[in-house]
Amino acid sequence: MTSKAKDNSAYDRLTGAEKDALKSALNRGATRRDAMQMMAAAGFSIAAAGSIVISASDAMAATPEKGGHLKVATHIQGPDDTMDPIGTGTATDYSRGRATYNSLIQLRDDLVPQPELAEEFSANSDATEWSFKLRKDVTFHDGSKLTADDVVYSMNRHYGDDSTSVVKSLVSGVTEWKKVGPYEVKAIVDSPYSDLAAVLGEKQFKIVKDGTTDFSLPTGTGPFKLESFQPGVRSSHVRNENYWREGANVDSMEIFGITDPIARVNALLSGDVNLASSIDPKAIKQVESTDGVEIMSIPSGSYMGICLNATKSPGNNPDFVKAMKLLQRRDKIVKSLLKGHGTVGNDHPINVAYGVDHCSDIPIQAYDPDQAKSLIKKSGITSAQIDVAEVTSGVTDAVLMLQRECSKIGFDLQVKKMATDGFWGSVWQTTPMNVTAWSMRPTATIMLDIAYHPDAPWSDTWWKDERMGVLLAKAKAETDPANRHELQCQMQQIVRDGSGVILPAHRNNVDGKASNVMGIPKLALGDLGACEFPEFAWIDS
Repeated sequence: MTSKAKDNSAYDRLTGAEKDALKSALNRGATRRDAMQMMAAAGFSIAAAGSIVISASDAMAATPEKGGHLKVATHIQGPDDTMDPIGTGTATDYSRGRATYNSLIQLRDDLVPQPELAEEFSANSDATEWSFKLRKDVTFHDGSKLTADDVVYSMNRHYGDDSTSVVKSLVSGVTEWKKVGPYEVKAIVDSPYSDLAAVLGEKQFKIVKDGTTDFSLPTGTGPFKLESFQPGVRSSHVRNENYWREGANVDSMEIFGITDPIARVNALLSGDVNLASSIDPKAIKQVESTDGVEIMSIPSGSYMGICLNATKSPGNNPDFVKAMKLLQRRDKIVKSLLKGHGTVGNDHPINVAYGVDHCSDIPIQAYDPDQAKSLIKKSGITSAQIDVAEVTSGVTDAVLMLQRECSKIGFDLQVKKMATDGFWGSVWQTTPMNVTAWSMRPTATIMLDIAYHPDAPWSDTWWKDERMGVLLAKAKAETDPANRHELQCQMQQIVRDGSGVILPAHRNNVDGKASNVMGIPKLALGDLGACEFPEFAWIDS
């Protein structure tokens, strides 16, 4: 049992958001006196404030317990589910991958790259050669030892015309993954690449066993063994008792999708699941007012968007694209649709969560229905259809808001609601207008490279601007912060003005959990602690 404060009744009355705010303050180094003053300012008595702070401190310091079964409901799944890390692209895939595999590098709450399977890593003075020394005590689930051969094989899977890697562009500058010894590899880069360590923390760069081609029931080095996997249905995982470090606190885990947002919330409230991703903003108050469950809301660069395919009408008409951008009620989307759990977007993916990489000098796209009406008339387009699935909470409502704005100026925008299952494989990147949702990436350069490089495999709209390729190459090589910021401003302006992606809002990562589920990382990179939860989650009995 976890020891708790003798009187935690006041703490228990806090909403999940209030608990998270308090814990965040303590994590940042706030003293207990500072935290008590914060609680007193919120209307609590000094005695209650003291009890609250003590309870929060105890909860943070609690030692993880072993045991229990974790049921996790993600918001997306379908026939495209995969256990092959190089092709993963959804929270469902990421969660399963994090349970099964490890990476050379791990990203934690501060987004600073940390060693994982690499016990240490370093770069030469101009970041053209990176060295990774591997841990010698790591074994795969089948008992075989992790060696440099496994790393070289895993990395080389991202190269070649036949590679199914969705992140190959991120490592295209690496000319060779070289085995130096049984437990050491080097990456040779054709030009300085200061982001390589952060790149390797991306979810697709998991290490698989040398020679693996069948991913129906793969072996990894991760905290859980994959017991069963049914794409579009569920996966079952059992704790790896020979894991190389502390982790895998729960005995077993199921990961499955509940694509309907109402059904997913109901499953959480009823106790059918104890961890649920992407809570609909309209349900936040309901969750917060229900005993035994909590909301986790983490500010992030994650976003929702509308895609106008640049290769088809109407997305190939710049006047129409501009008009759709001018009809976005950005403030209203954040305040009303996201219930304040987000920030205004500016039609490019980099917001304040990216720190110094964010260019605050670019004006926010205006709301201007009169100009939008004029541009639509100029375009000659009289109607359009947008295909919508609830790929992230709030995106359907944002599209319906756009539909109403179009109606006000006499334009017919038809909304076709689609099933979330299979959306990414059959609708996204394919139909003339659809929606998108992205998790935050470790750096702005990575985010722009993966989606806005002229050869980006994950381009939402197939929009191309050759300037982006040139600027991204410079940004990857740039180590001076001021020069890097200038490059970022240029790229963000180009995407804002030219791309067919309409990005009205960045959403907080808003997930739900049973109150006794502990240890979910506060990682801004995506839902469920950027899907890092398998290793760290535990159940307080």
